[in-house]
Amino acid sequence: MTIKFCFFLNLLFLHSILCGQVQPVYLDQDKPLEERVEDALSRMTLPEKVAMCHAQSKFSSPGVPRLGIPEIWTSDGPHGIRAEVFWDEWYNAGWTNDSCIAFPALTCLAATWNLEMSALYGKSIGEEARYRNKNVLLGPGVNIYRTPLNGRNFEYMGEDPYLASAMVVPYIQEVQKNGVAACVKHFALNNQEKDRGHINVQVDDRALHEIYLPPFKAAIQKGKAWAIMGAYNQYKNQHCCHNQYLLKDILKEKWLFDGVVISDWGGVHDTHQAIENGLDMEFGTWTDGMQENIKNAYDLYYLARPYLQALQSGESKEEILNDKVRRILRLIFRTTMAPNRPWGSFGTTEHAQAGRQIAEEGIVLLKNDNSLLPIDFSTIRKIAVIGENAIKQMTIGGGSSSLKVKYEISPLQGLQKQIGNQAEILYSLGYASPQKSSKDPMGEIQQIEVHASREELRQQAIETAQKADLVLFFGGLNKNSFQDSEGRDRQSLSLPYGQDTLIAELAKANPHLAVILISGNAVAMPWIEAVPVIVQAWYGGTEAGNAIAAILTGEVNPSGKLPFTFPVRLEDNAAHACGGYPGDGKNVEYKESLFVGYRYADKQKLSPLFPFGHGLSYTTFSYGKITADKKIIRSDEKITFSIQIKNTGLRAGSEIVQLYISDKKSSLPRPIKELKGFQKIYLQPGEEQILQFTIDKEALCFYDDIQQKWITEPGKFEVLIGASSTNIKDRLTFELK
Repeated sequence: MTIKFCFFLNLLFLHSILCGQVQPVYLDQDKPLEERVEDALSRMTLPEKVAMCHAQSKFSSPGVPRLGIPEIWTSDGPHGIRAEVFWDEWYNAGWTNDSCIAFPALTCLAATWNLEMSALYGKSIGEEARYRNKNVLLGPGVNIYRTPLNGRNFEYMGEDPYLASAMVVPYIQEVQKNGVAACVKHFALNNQEKDRGHINVQVDDRALHEIYLPPFKAAIQKGKAWAIMGAYNQYKNQHCCHNQYLLKDILKEKWLFDGVVISDWGGVHDTHQAIENGLDMEFGTWTDGMQENIKNAYDLYYLARPYLQALQSGESKEEILNDKVRRILRLIFRTTMAPNRPWGSFGTTEHAQAGRQIAEEGIVLLKNDNSLLPIDFSTIRKIAVIGENAIKQMTIGGGSSSLKVKYEISPLQGLQKQIGNQAEILYSLGYASPQKSSKDPMGEIQQIEVHASREELRQQAIETAQKADLVLFFGGLNKNSFQDSEGRDRQSLSLPYGQDTLIAELAKANPHLAVILISGNAVAMPWIEAVPVIVQAWYGGTEAGNAIAAILTGEVNPSGKLPFTFPVRLEDNAAHACGGYPGDGKNVEYKESLFVGYRYADKQKLSPLFPFGHGLSYTTFSYGKITADKKIIRSDEKITFSIQIKNTGLRAGSEIVQLYISDKKSSLPRPIKELKGFQKIYLQPGEEQILQFTIDKEALCFYDDIQQKWITEPGKFEVLIGASSTNIKDRLTFELK
């Protein structure tokens, strides 16, 4: 049969549908989803089914043109909709209408501790994805912050499984209201970039189920995510993109996931395992046009021609293929072929302002001695702004999160706009990252011209600082390799490019110094005693500079709190203290088990640089005494705790009230305390409110690795409520019978 004749038959079939002569069930949007899926599946040929299981370009997979079933189009990433790239290449295709709004990195979102901000984020980025006609948004990421050296920590939601689990759900729900699938990543145990493509993670079952899986489980069971992405690394000596235990036993059988498992780009390594172990769609395998003189390169994928041959020879069963295709069809009917799918919007002022609001709520005031902030313009007439990060673009670079943005407001620009004529601003570069001459596949690397040595830049900055009433140093990390970037881990906890020395000298030159850190990771601060003000500003996206300026000037009262611990030294982090990073090149053992982040600090009685949950405000809050509606509960009952919070300062502001649970006696080792609730409350000066937290036995249980199930043991527990993991305001004992 000729190609022209096949094309004619396709047109004839579709014409008959449009004319009402044929009404297949799969095209009837009033029919139940599963009926549509089964009808479409029954009409497909074997080659058509196989074709749907692998990519046809860098970011798309084929539909079934003969049946009018459209292609699937995916997009990076979790912080904005990626620019269009060439069919077979990573390089931007040069479109003029694909400049997006960049939203804050997910560390910043997690630092808001605000479910409403998560919903706003999902709604906004979902609308951008829908407008660009993307079926699948490759995000959000919920891998746990295990080591501050992980280059992709900025893409995730921190060290605590409860916080990440709570924050990921509204994001997913709001994205998917736009008819766009959220693809949660990277499942699972992708907690370092070093050796990520092959490293085999060895972790005990308790840590797996209590620390690393809960955010994914919440994304699937509560968020109802329609897609999930496998990780690059191995677990139980199988790559996570075709891992029997993770994808089949846990995800699809225990969690009853009915969506699509998508490989990370280049994460597939074996046809048989890809067929048998739960993978549904293969993307990015290294035969996809990256090699020269290969025609029909996508046919060489593990789930392409080799899969078809295995089916035709009888080596593989069609029932397994049908399950994959059902999931893919389900995805298409939920997205591109969904009824009443909204149109979305792109690059709008509304989205930019949503990003700014999220950034403002996520910025964390770490230290503010002598109330140096907010800036008092009655005494501050000249401000020295110092540092490369005051002017450097942070929306480009970093790997798959790199974006082509409509605009990006730098901190210097934000301050200039916000301050206006209230004070004179002097700028000095102070330090500079190494220049790059090569083109980044994700976009052009920003070039900042430097015509001085490191020592000359430092001296110029000191001289500028001496002239000012206030110094604002913008430092931290960036999206260069070995910083906050995909594919490379950091090599040190220290600030790069000589910043530590510069900050120490600036503090000597002018004691009125505020250090504003732009990063997605914790950093060491050997200069902390000499610096009165420290602000963690994250990567704030398109409106980053305006958000930072609003915080520094007091237009917005800071309310963010840390989603991970800042250790004093790298050795105070559990993965490093226990010798569990980076592994031997083949295996990495999570020797710290459950004791990640503040759990390890509690266990070892370490005082962190800044604890999990820490964040200051320009106002103050008082906490009352905890009361409970009962002292003893049974396994089928709930208990409600109440506490009064009052704004005792002179400004309106928000406080994040955190509830932790401590098991006083357990048959297995448990952390001293674990986060099990939080609320963000906004209060006017003098206003007070009673907050209530209700928990059930789920907040008290732990995973028994012998019985391979979650259990709750009767006994005494303690509830702790405070402003951070170390700033506990009150505690109360209760009993489970």
